[in-house]
Amino acid sequence: MVFKLLLVEDDAEIREIIIDYFTEKSGGALTIDAAETGIEGQLKCIDNEYDLILLDVMLPEADGFTICRELRKRSDVPIIFITARHNESDRLHGYKLGCDDYVTKPFSLAELYAKVNALLKRSKGMIRRGVMTAGKIKLDPYRYTTYINDEEIILAPIEFAILKILMENQGKVVGRDSLIIRIWGYDFDGNDRVIDNHVKKLRQALGGASTQVRTVFKKGYKLEVD
Repeated sequence: MVFKLLLVEDDAEIREIIIDYFTEKSGGALTIDAAETGIEGQLKCIDNEYDLILLDVMLPEADGFTICRELRKRSDVPIIFITARHNESDRLHGYKLGCDDYVTKPFSLAELYAKVNALLKRSKGMIRRGVMTAGKIKLDPYRYTTYINDEEIILAPIEFAILKILMENQGKVVGRDSLIIRIWGYDFDGNDRVIDNHVKKLRQALGGASTQVRTVFKKGYKLEVD
């Protein structure tokens, strides 16, 4: 199967390196359209159907966050941000807007390629819905809303990100390291127990649905339906 990707990146050297690597590594299974500016990227998204989008944040004409926000109004195409912005607030903002992953520069081409393939397999292997449901919990990743028994609750950005990841992996154990990488990135240098504190806050916010977030001793957490 051939997948069609869009790369929105204003650095010509980075565009060329990614396209050459992906084309050779995939043996032609991944084809990549490229755009140099935010407006060009938006127009290509209107005129074409893509299986995944690689999106720089700092772009001329329209930034990546704006493009992601507009895309999420009409599409659930997987989006990976590629950016030099390392701030936690930027990463959390990206997830809030609906991105699926966040890669900071400089990055490993092999790692980016692996992330793209994993995300393509996941997105093509299941029905992507606007609202994810697990027992009493409903989460809309694109409107950034959470409901318990159809009553909306307010979650802080990190608790929302943790719940979203757990719901995406419902019934599976998600390790602390995996949660840290998804939320803070590979350059996080804090204690992995920081996740435990945020999970405690998440459970408090979930109220009667808190028992669905279960601790797996020495491994991590998983979300189950009571």
